[in-house]
Amino acid sequence: MIPRYIADFDLQSLPRMKTDVAVVGAGIAGLYTALQTSEYADVVLISKKGLDDSNTRWAQGGIAAVTAKSDSPALHRQDTLIAGAGLCSYEAVEVLVHEGPERLKELIAYGTEFDRDEQGQYELTQEGAHSKRRILHANGDATGAEIVRALSKRVMEQANIRVLEHHFAIDVVTQDGECVGVIVQKPEGDMFFLEAKATVLATGGAGQLYRYTTNPDIATADGIGIAYRAGARIKDVEFIQFHPTALYYPGAPRFLISEAVRGEGAILRNSNGDRFMDKYHPQKELAPRDIVARAIVSEMEQTKSSFVYLDITHEPEELIKRRFPTIYNFCLQYGLDMVTDWIPVAPACHYIMGGVQTDLNGETTTRRLFACGEASCTGVHGANRLASNSLSEAVVFGHRIAQRIKQLPELPDIRPVRAVSEYREARKFSTREQRVKLQKLMLRHVGVKRDEKGLLKALTELERMGRFYQYAAQDRETFEFLNLLNAAVLTTRAALLREESRGGHYRNDFPNKDDLLWRKHLIQTFADGVQEECGKNDVE
Repeated sequence: MIPRYIADFDLQSLPRMKTDVAVVGAGIAGLYTALQTSEYADVVLISKKGLDDSNTRWAQGGIAAVTAKSDSPALHRQDTLIAGAGLCSYEAVEVLVHEGPERLKELIAYGTEFDRDEQGQYELTQEGAHSKRRILHANGDATGAEIVRALSKRVMEQANIRVLEHHFAIDVVTQDGECVGVIVQKPEGDMFFLEAKATVLATGGAGQLYRYTTNPDIATADGIGIAYRAGARIKDVEFIQFHPTALYYPGAPRFLISEAVRGEGAILRNSNGDRFMDKYHPQKELAPRDIVARAIVSEMEQTKSSFVYLDITHEPEELIKRRFPTIYNFCLQYGLDMVTDWIPVAPACHYIMGGVQTDLNGETTTRRLFACGEASCTGVHGANRLASNSLSEAVVFGHRIAQRIKQLPELPDIRPVRAVSEYREARKFSTREQRVKLQKLMLRHVGVKRDEKGLLKALTELERMGRFYQYAAQDRETFEFLNLLNAAVLTTRAALLREESRGGHYRNDFPNKDDLLWRKHLIQTFADGVQEECGKNDVE
């Protein structure tokens, strides 16, 4: 449906830039990996907007790592494995829980200022499915913004990191099964080839697959699209986490109401005012996110409402304003006071557990091509991400990527590559309209609850949309749409094949988890289609 390269180019005639390491993306994964590799190499960091535009900037809750004496890596591992519903890689989780605390110290050394109590100790909070308070936060509920501030400042101070803001990575170029660089589009539209010994995809998530999402508009599944077209394996993309509590209010965006609000005592009420989570899980509001999201949808269906309420009015005003200043002030813009008002919320797309498959060093199945952060699938999250593990994952595996790149041999000589589309579709239509159509289709049929009929309908329509796009795109809006379309097809195909319910994937027609048949992964590649795989660590 989508060609190997989505733009026409002739490598010999393109302007060329050369670096040791190309990092695509400017969230925590991209910034941290760039800093780590800059200790021994020249780095070019590509950001399709400014350095302050990324999913990380909007991360509210915090970063999970073992720092308290009452906690342990074993407990963190146990919580992660339980949330992952049987599909976590045991080895990857072991790496996360044991290396996370050291990487946290590096974030602090880079200038990140986490919140402290009156005694000067780091404040720890608890979120859903965590058995201990182990989550550090910054400025109450603005952890991501603080991390981006600190890392961006440090990046700009490094002489051997060159930052290309408002540049778009279209595709990576491959030769004999390995990545040799990136085709990049400048803000004015011209393209050039960035030759690199190693390329790191840290492009963030795929939230724009859905009409309602907590993600910014840059989250267009670029890493998945680029890696898939380059022959890398795409793993477990049917598992998408819908955050249970995004603001649902006329005129307001689907602003994330952090899980930490429930961690500090907020309760959920249906539109009749009744608390309901005790009917669905013993952990009530602190159950894993997929359970809470489906419970909310069930209550919405039963009460014929489009939202439920999040109520923290019983907690002290001082706690609410100190702990959640960003959320408090945002809601206040729309006349909602968290101190006195119940906040209307509904689920929205938040995080994709699957992505570009990597090994424990962040390397994909395409040599010299790495993936880090939400674009990757390291095996840490399994079928359902444990809250606040994502920021930890980004720095843990970013460090490992930097160590692995050190070991790579020099690039071979690069042969000429010429990419020309087979034909051009003359029909004119609005890419923006097609994007909205795709988002509505995914929301309706590949959302919180799914079934065979809806998935088949979605797949048919997505494939039909793809036939109109088999021509060389020229603008970023179309490149982004092609990446979204690519990810939508992969997600829908996997969701159709997985005939069970597990973690972030729920089928009305197969409501039970089936370990006998489905405790395995779905792998998709450009050349070979879909494969099934059971990793040795997933049955620990």
